[in-house]
Amino acid sequence: MSTTPRWLNAEERRAWLAYIDFSTLLADHLNRQLRRDAGMTHADYSLLAHLSSAPDGVLGMSELAQRLKITRSRLTHAVNRLCEAGLVDRREDPADGRGQLAVLTEEGHALLERAAPGHVEAVRRAVFDALTPEQVRQFAEIGEAISDALHRVDEADDPTVLPWRRR
Repeated sequence: MSTTPRWLNAEERRAWLAYIDFSTLLADHLNRQLRRDAGMTHADYSLLAHLSSAPDGVLGMSELAQRLKITRSRLTHAVNRLCEAGLVDRREDPADGRGQLAVLTEEGHALLERAAPGHVEAVRRAVFDALTPEQVRQFAEIGEAISDALHRVDEADDPTVLPWRRR
């Protein structure tokens, strides 16, 4: 059974292309800034930041994968690399003998503290300085609405398609 596609109208196409353009440019901008100023990728910064915001800098690997929206396999590789660099430790979860915990080390915390001011300034200059307070509110509402819709669609279709639920 064939259905007619619901093509984007001119304004929707404009919005979609603007999103594609700015999301690509922003990801590149933040990666370049963090590599230049802190010697790390934006993905590594995000991982360290999530650990930093957790009690005692500790999160279960499944929880961390969910927060980062990445596969557990990809997270394992990232955590192993950060362990080798001395930024993260990994240990067994005493509450779950099969589970693993990722732990932010003092070195990881120190790197994050050094990187955060430049990163926040890069985000502010690239995003928030370009928006009015009303646009910031709208931006937050739009992002939340799209995230909520994606969660509903993915959960309804097949929850195992979500990357952080894959092995």
